[in-house]
Amino acid sequence: MKTKKQLRYLYQNKRENFSNNEIQDLSILISNKCLEIPIWHLENFHIFLSILIKKEIDTSPLLSVIMAKDKQAVIPKIMESKKLEHILLTDQTILKNNSLGIPEPQNGINISPRIIDVVFIPLYVFDLKGNRVGYGGGYYDRFLKKCKKDTVKVGLSLFEPVKKIKDILDFDVKLDYAVTPESIFSF
Repeated sequence: MKTKKQLRYLYQNKRENFSNNEIQDLSILISNKCLEIPIWHLENFHIFLSILIKKEIDTSPLLSVIMAKDKQAVIPKIMESKKLEHILLTDQTILKNNSLGIPEPQNGINISPRIIDVVFIPLYVFDLKGNRVGYGGGYYDRFLKKCKKDTVKVGLSLFEPVKKIKDILDFDVKLDYAVTPESIFSF
């Protein structure tokens, strides 16, 4: 059993070994798997935009699904004090990479976390109980606590789960689902 820090290091290195083509193929598999989750009757979908140079899952196929299903797409923007703002994505939204290489909205309508129905969450890996290892900044834990209780939390991972994460804390927010290229996990 490993700590979050150990798992973050291990899975960051594993992710670096993927080629860009492999990331694209795995991202499409994850996007297709997401179609099997019973969430598509909901309206407001929060989705992160990928840092492709960091070999993150490419969320553009999943974003295309959200838009094709005529759902509202909401994207995050990092603010000071390790907080996120949530902006409605429209045809007029201007995106620009921030200092971390994350595409962020430069304009748009700010959306309250209280109306978000589904959140797709970036992570390195998760365990069999729905605990997750993210980047360690706590952005999503703070954000998810502001969402309504029935907001569906979906982790997206290139990797199958580990059995257990050693250092889970009380304020860590668990996933409802995790989607990998091969599987869907429900918690």
